[in-house]
Amino acid sequence: MNIAAIGNSNLTLAVSDTGSMNAIDMAMLKKSLDAVETNGAMITQMMEQSVNPNIGANIDIRL
Repeated sequence: MNIAAIGNSNLTLAVSDTGSMNAIDMAMLKKSLDAVETNGAMITQMMEQSVNPNIGANIDIRL
């Protein structure tokens, strides 16, 4: 029985699993960053509206 060959095959599987886990981790991180960016933009918009809360609240219609 070649113990070195068994150890190398297990190491290869572990490295490939690590690579796929890194890819999954990176995808999850990208999703999180996109969500944070979207929330930041929404907070910025809400803060801008709070400075002038009456803008767009009234419509004057005269014929």
